[in-house]
Amino acid sequence: MRISLYTLTSSLHDRSAVDSLSREFLSSIETVLGYGFDFRGDDFSSYGKNDLDVIFIRTGGSEGLFREVFPTLSGNILLLTSGKSNSLAASLEILSFLNQNGRRGEVLHGSAQYIAGRLDTLAKVSRAKRSLDGQKLGIIGKPSDWLIASQPDKTAVAEKLGIELLDIDIRKLIELSGKTCGTPLPEPASAIIEGLRKDAPAAVRKYVEGAIGIYSALRETVSRYGLSGLTIRCFDLLDTLGNTGCLALALLNAEGIPSACEGDVPALLSMVIGNALTGRSGFQANPSQIDPVSGTMLLAHCTVPFNMVERYSYDTHFESGIGVAIHGELAKGDVTLFKTSADLGRVFCEEAELLENQYGRDLCRTQVLLQMKKPEVLSEYFLRNPIGNHHIVFSGSHKALFEAFMREI
Repeated sequence: MRISLYTLTSSLHDRSAVDSLSREFLSSIETVLGYGFDFRGDDFSSYGKNDLDVIFIRTGGSEGLFREVFPTLSGNILLLTSGKSNSLAASLEILSFLNQNGRRGEVLHGSAQYIAGRLDTLAKVSRAKRSLDGQKLGIIGKPSDWLIASQPDKTAVAEKLGIELLDIDIRKLIELSGKTCGTPLPEPASAIIEGLRKDAPAAVRKYVEGAIGIYSALRETVSRYGLSGLTIRCFDLLDTLGNTGCLALALLNAEGIPSACEGDVPALLSMVIGNALTGRSGFQANPSQIDPVSGTMLLAHCTVPFNMVERYSYDTHFESGIGVAIHGELAKGDVTLFKTSADLGRVFCEEAELLENQYGRDLCRTQVLLQMKKPEVLSEYFLRNPIGNHHIVFSGSHKALFEAFMREI
């Protein structure tokens, strides 16, 4: 991680005294961060080309200096201030100037712990934005007919994330599924598939090779189109191939290729954003049962990334009774539930505790019971104003990071 630090200092102040105060202030932040700043001084020529750019307002009277460099600055502008030498007052004046000119900014001020935490979050956000810019995501087949509130907004996605959404004819995938079964498979997929071939339960045994063929076809599609992620209208595979994409998506997600079910683009975008921010896979699931009083919610789906589960077994796909679905058990503990809308204009992000894994026969195969940290969101959001049905579960507590990213875009 590299945080580039630019400085503005008024000539009205004694530079040697300001230098002494600055060293102590910045050193305390670096100690908490665990790494040092990349000092750029008053040379702004590389601004906008780093993991994170921060302007250290060292003194009052530097507002005019900022106005001089302002035309060269892009993006959200971060103003670091110690509060010494009237630097906070100057920072507030500069932030007001930014707001008047239709630009966004933030003053970073407080304890070393607070500032370091905020810098770390913003650096992760900046790095995630850069990693997403230029990506291609495939929509293989159209969104499923029942996703009437989840249609893609290609323009918004391109403008806000720099991501291109590609429509891919699902018939091409279906043709490939019968031709690529012999393609060498990567680790750990080959080990998982070897175990499946050896120990598949009787109910799914006849579907194994077809499910592997769908996985191979999706990997070939990723390669052909240069995709970083995909979503597939998977229910079309039931009639055409007599199989499901559950195994394929579980493997692809575990390989770091976010892959969503049912042609759901907002779900895919949520998975892609979460992966870029945390480096983790997300579990796409349907809210299946909600108890607004206790604040608990049961979510379920027939596929789950293999790298998210502590143990797993195989079953058939719930709705159709065919194919190779996964019953996975996720680690208990803190999780984050995340979903963005198709135009990236709305977001839901709340933390919860995963209480237990269930395996009821009347739901999709992977089932997790969550206790929301804010129980009221179940009635206020899910039962009154949700963003579609699918939501994404990420292991760990990431609400502040996700919200910082969504504010940035």
